[in-house]
Amino acid sequence: MLKDIIEPEFDGVGVAAVYELNEEGAHVWNVYLINFNNALISGVLVSSKGYGAIDGEEVKTSALRHFLKEIDALDYGKIEAIHEDVFVLNNEYWVSFYLDGKIYDRKFIFVENTIQKSRLNHINIIDKNGILIM
Repeated sequence: MLKDIIEPEFDGVGVAAVYELNEEGAHVWNVYLINFNNALISGVLVSSKGYGAIDGEEVKTSALRHFLKEIDALDYGKIEAIHEDVFVLNNEYWVSFYLDGKIYDRKFIFVENTIQKSRLNHINIIDKNGILIM
């Protein structure tokens, strides 16, 4: 029966770890969901977690769930702040949303040690520097 379920393909959403200034003027990392589609997405659910090994010991972070009601076309929404201590882990974001009456979901993973200042690129929609996964 599962083979009969058609999973729609999509390329129009990305997750970015952005290095930016907070309200107090300190540099922080925040994770955003970016809608590259020319249509609004709604009912956005994001589950985030970290996992991997530190000093040979398996580590898992708590799973967090976030809800973003809507993200306009060619816009973005903040998922969460992320602390540099977890950059040594795989950081997974499982995203589900509605677009044109269909539900889509996709997993985005920042593989261990890929969130680094040396890897920053300009992300036009946010107009900030970050690391984008599409």
